[in-house]
Amino acid sequence: MKKVLYVDDARSLRKLVNQVLQDRYELTFAENGLEGLQAVEKQKFDVILSDINMPIMTGLEFLEKLRQHPNGKYTPTLMLTTEASQEMKDEGRRLGATGWIVKPFDPTKLINAIERVS
Repeated sequence: MKKVLYVDDARSLRKLVNQVLQDRYELTFAENGLEGLQAVEKQKFDVILSDINMPIMTGLEFLEKLRQHPNGKYTPTLMLTTEASQEMKDEGRRLGATGWIVKPFDPTKLINAIERVS
């Protein structure tokens, strides 16, 4: 079973993603980028999903640090966020984001995106 890390400070979104993905993937959750990095230090994941707007460490800060860590350097990382501006997408791509999914998301499209990159 593929391992997926989901980083998001919104409890309701973590709960929704859990409902959508729990039967297909082994899930780990983190509430901010710092917790996400701590999870990556402990194990490798097949795919990482991350929000952008979070306290303590934003998704873009997390992405930048993730790409410097051996366990996350090449891990496909999808940004799952309400941010839809081209500038934000360009910054995410520059920092190493594999893809971009705008909330609210279609559960089938999320699963398809995970399967496509992993």
